[in-house]
Amino acid sequence: MTPPEEFDPWAGLTDPADTVAVEPVWETPIPLTAQRALPDFPDDVFPAWLGKFVAAVAEETQTPADLPGTLALSVLAAAAGGRAVVHVRGNWREPTNLYVVCALPPANRKSAVFALLTDPLYEAEKQLKAKVAPAIVEANLTARLAKEAADNAASKAAKAEGGEREELVSQAVGLAQTAESVAVPVEPLLLADDSTSETVTSLIAEQGGRLAVMSAEGGIFDIIAGRYSGAPNMEVFLKGHAGDRLRVNRQTRREYVDHPALTIGLAVQPAVLQDIAKVKGFDGRGLLARFLYSLPISKVGERAVITDPIPEETTALYASNVVALTLALAEWTDPAVIQLSPEADQALIAYQQRVEPKLAARGGSLGHIANWAGKLAGAVARMAALLHLAEHLDTGHTKPVTEHTMQAAIRLGDYFTAHALSVFDVMGADPTLSRARAVLDTLQSNGWVDVSRRDLFSKLSRSEFPNVADLEPAATLLEEHGYLRTYQPERTGGRGRPPAPRYRAHPSLRAPTPAAQTAQTQKQLATVSDLRKHPTTAPGTVPPHKHPVIPQKPITPYTPGGPSGPARRGH
Repeated sequence: MTPPEEFDPWAGLTDPADTVAVEPVWETPIPLTAQRALPDFPDDVFPAWLGKFVAAVAEETQTPADLPGTLALSVLAAAAGGRAVVHVRGNWREPTNLYVVCALPPANRKSAVFALLTDPLYEAEKQLKAKVAPAIVEANLTARLAKEAADNAASKAAKAEGGEREELVSQAVGLAQTAESVAVPVEPLLLADDSTSETVTSLIAEQGGRLAVMSAEGGIFDIIAGRYSGAPNMEVFLKGHAGDRLRVNRQTRREYVDHPALTIGLAVQPAVLQDIAKVKGFDGRGLLARFLYSLPISKVGERAVITDPIPEETTALYASNVVALTLALAEWTDPAVIQLSPEADQALIAYQQRVEPKLAARGGSLGHIANWAGKLAGAVARMAALLHLAEHLDTGHTKPVTEHTMQAAIRLGDYFTAHALSVFDVMGADPTLSRARAVLDTLQSNGWVDVSRRDLFSKLSRSEFPNVADLEPAATLLEEHGYLRTYQPERTGGRGRPPAPRYRAHPSLRAPTPAAQTAQTQKQLATVSDLRKHPTTAPGTVPPHKHPVIPQKPITPYTPGGPSGPARRGH
């Protein structure tokens, strides 16, 4: 007799683990950290003598033209800063100093380019020192003689008696006042390296209100952040850009600089930009908003070994023109005023009208860097004045800025705007981008296939997402990059408000994290260990751990009067 087959309650059913869900087609998402397409530096905005030198330096050093181009602007600003202003319209005047920083990785020959661009400034400084040296010698001698005379008079007055004493005291006082009034000219200084805030303040006061800090490193940021003082000290760097009145406290006297003009030209590594964004006060007080940023693509790995050297005549013309411009403006105690032509002013007005709507906090493409972009029109006016002075070395103050020069400055403004957006991305200035990254991390850590807006919001930090409305811009950005898909669920009833939107996550976000992979590995090892302890039964039989066998009761045939018949019903 064949034994009855064991009953399998799962027979004919599909194991849910074997069911393959049909996923919608997803394309590879665009990384949130993708590099913006950045424009190259427009070196054709410069006058021919300067544009040729910038291009030749870029060729010989095999560096992006952005590096010598931005440094060339700094050199012009160092030559003109504090000695020339541009009158835009009404009471609006802009000084001609700039803060410029170019960020490139190591091995990009920043120091070599720096030396080529700044050497003429040191030559101009040397000539200024030689010119004033005789006056310094004469003033020092005069001051010493006047002091000796005052000291002798004071000594005689101290020994005198009666009416003669009063007269000698009066003479001694007059001589002392004369000695104090002798002004000794200060040795001219155009450039300073990474100096402390206090040193920069004193130097600006000594140098008649102007100074340039130029360096192939970013050490000045560490100094501003408080490397030596322990606390950020950025007063001179804030006022030195805007030209606001600066007070200098010295041990012996106090001085005031009515319109300080500080120029900063730096070539730093990109990591420096990330670091300065974390310094307390740099952004809140507006220091970061004062810089024009350049973030070119490094050419390391693609550089030519044999390059065309800079033509000697190109170098000589560059050096002579920078020296000439610096010396011509050095004599101006009151700054030279540069005017705009009506056409140049109209071009600047049109540019302002184009930029203004972009500053809106909601929907404006520059809204998240409005502090920086709000100074853009002033920066364009400053650059227009510098390009004008480079074009007219000796007569710039006698001619107005043309529309062509203003359009060139506007092109520079567009260049720096594109690079500033990328730099502030690196700094984390865009709150939508920062929140999108937080949402992305939450989706990946939870491994959701499909999630409601409420469930997603509940997992996010309230400090970053105070209310659910703050989630929408981040979700929209993730959807644009292909990480999310928003859909509207169908109604389950006929009344009430429609269901809230839900999100489907990209399959790549469900990839196990390292912690999840470790847990899965441990689970698999435990399963293998369990199988070794409880081996399976012989082939052809059902393993005892696979499907439980339900005991079957014997089937009793129906018989009248039996347990299932009328006799039972009568019980």
